[in-house]
Amino acid sequence: MRCVLTADHEIPDRAPLVIVPGDAVQIGDRDTEWPAFVFVTAAQGTGWVPARHLDIDGSVGTVRLGYDTTELPARLGEDVDVLVDDSESGWSWCRNADGREGWIPHRVLAVA
Repeated sequence: MRCVLTADHEIPDRAPLVIVPGDAVQIGDRDTEWPAFVFVTAAQGTGWVPARHLDIDGSVGTVRLGYDTTELPARLGEDVDVLVDDSESGWSWCRNADGREGWIPHRVLAVA
């Protein structure tokens, strides 16, 4: 599905985190703006991950389903292809015209 950006999407100043099934993580806060996400610390770094991808036991967890936190920077009016829509989290995995991929929040996407 092709979408157009209705606003800029700036990415965080933090390296993306890629976790795979079996990775151990420390569980931090739940995001107040995006309640599907919890902040995790792993051997590879830190990032926001949908809680449903984790088996959580208090402040520790094990990755059940792999996840890549890469976000795609995009500008107002830019067209992107939605490759995966995660309606539960409110984000879509998209590809831009240059072939770069990453997450963009639904709130800045409209069907082109």
